[in-house]
Amino acid sequence: MMPVDDQPRVFAGPAPEPKAEVRNLFPTPVVVSVLPEADTINALIKPVIHERARATASIQHSNLGGWQSTWDFTEWGGPALERILETGRRLATGMTVDRQGRAVEIDWKVNCWANINRQGHGNEFHTHPGAFWSGCYYVEDGGVADGRHGGEFELQDPRGVAPAMYAPNLTFAGRAGISAGAAEMLVPRAGMMLLFPSWVQHAVRPYYGPGERISIAFNLSV
Repeated sequence: MMPVDDQPRVFAGPAPEPKAEVRNLFPTPVVVSVLPEADTINALIKPVIHERARATASIQHSNLGGWQSTWDFTEWGGPALERILETGRRLATGMTVDRQGRAVEIDWKVNCWANINRQGHGNEFHTHPGAFWSGCYYVEDGGVADGRHGGEFELQDPRGVAPAMYAPNLTFAGRAGISAGAAEMLVPRAGMMLLFPSWVQHAVRPYYGPGERISIAFNLSV
């Protein structure tokens, strides 16, 4: 038997760099779009929302302060709201396929409401049961678009805290790994529309600016 030290060496030097394909499975789509007609739309829809807020009391759901309309905004929002919802439906249709990956035509059912947040107001974490897509359109950002005053839109990792439980100081390589087990925040701006799966936990950070934030939230169901 050959002594261990005299056995031929099969491997010389470090292992070669492996080639690897990274597949990000089970992604969560979040669509961000800025409406080209935003200035016109916002000028038309803002007084409609203000008038409604003066005439009716706020309802209470996820909102922490502020004013939220009833969910029948489609009945009194007028043509500017319909333009917003038309964009939301088109984005949703473009992002939705059948289980074979084929495009589909869906007659989306919509319910929507308006929100006005002022200093200290926000929304707690919540989901929108009974819908496929949910969206938010910003009529007025309250000055948060420059990164000040809070009011960020926050989305929680749908996997919960599981990816951060074992080794919270480690995460997966790539931009998407940074928030694994935590949350992502988007800074709103007037004219921006967000579209996301209705089962994603989301919230609005408290707004600390001197103005007001006006948004329109909507659900799309089949």
